Amino acid sequence: MEKIVILTGAGISAESGLRTFRDAGGLWEGYRIEEVATPEAFARDPALVHDFYNMRRAAAAAARPNAAHAALARLEAAGRHEVLIVTQNVDDLHERAGSVHVIHMHGSLAGALCAACGYRWAAPAVMAPQDPCPACARPATRPDIVWFGEMPYQMDRIWQALRQADLFVSIGTSGNVYPAAAFVQDAARAGARTLELNLEPSLGARDFDEARIGPASRIVPDWVDTLLRA
Repeated sequence: MEKIVILTGAGISAESGLRTFRDAGGLWEGYRIEEVATPEAFARDPALVHDFYNMRRAAAAAARPNAAHAALARLEAAGRHEVLIVTQNVDDLHERAGSVHVIHMHGSLAGALCAACGYRWAAPAVMAPQDPCPACARPATRPDIVWFGEMPYQMDRIWQALRQADLFVSIGTSGNVYPAAAFVQDAARAGARTLELNLEPSLGARDFDEARIGPASRIVPDWVDTLLRA
């Protein structure tokens, strides 16, 4: 069975109405994204950081999976390929569309994490700095999100999957955030075919064997239909 590793980025969720915060100057309420998405920012002003993620959590809950999410779920459900989605997104639109094998390398808005003891639990809709950890009771609750300067989750599993892949597909990513920007090169070195599906060519476009350019809600279902007809 052919193994397909699919990297998804903000471009696949943008058509569901979720903003990409690096657009429009990367600002939120006058703050640079780095000021609400770093460990230092959380230490300096945890209330501001929680407000930012409470807003993002509400937006994600109101969004709906689009045709691109549905197509990837359909590809996995067909059972003709071994599909693993590695997403840089912190929403749950892949899961809500029906995808099962999903790695959230940058964490998830659906999760809460204790900065003191490392305990994880399901995040409520609204979080605040004074919220106690269910395990240690310390008021050290933070979103279970990988911030700038932190190591993405499950990297050993991701590298292993890339090196075993027959096909690597990148959907809706800019190609300027590492380590994900290096995935195509790593997969190619291991012998995988590589494909970019994007609204416009990424910074790493020349590293791909093939590219299809257009809105994810159109080109992803078209690609999946081609695979399943083969």
